[in-house]
Amino acid sequence: MTVRVGQGFDVHAFSDAPDRRLVLGGVVFDGERGLVGHSDADVVAHACADALLGAAGLGDMGHHFPDTDPKWAGADSIGLLTEVAGRVRSAGWEPGNVDCAVVCERPKLAPRRDAMQARLSEAVGAPVTVGSTAGEGGAWPGTGANALEQAALLI
Repeated sequence: MTVRVGQGFDVHAFSDAPDRRLVLGGVVFDGERGLVGHSDADVVAHACADALLGAAGLGDMGHHFPDTDPKWAGADSIGLLTEVAGRVRSAGWEPGNVDCAVVCERPKLAPRRDAMQARLSEAVGAPVTVGSTAGEGGAWPGTGANALEQAALLI
């Protein structure tokens, strides 16, 4: 049995658009600022997809779903993750699991973690776990400001 490991990373700035929804792991977080992005900007789904693509040696999200292609404008990232899992399988690989770590001050993920894991696991066709840390109110290196309020959500 051959085992391959991929690592995914994504970051999006917060949007000032009042109608932009925050979607994380396929779950909408009502009342929170959304993220800027060509798709729904679901950084959790994007990082999981990049990890799968990397493990299979298939490039990255930007290669498969470029933000210059209007076809992907407003795309549902869970749908993109499902497509990625299919492409990974077509390349002869079978995802075993995905583990995701999210760094953010807010929103609090624990109350929605089970829903996120269920949506992501269904899309991947394998168990996906989501962990989180708040960074204890610390600053990003070089920013001097709270990570979440400064710019973006990181996973």
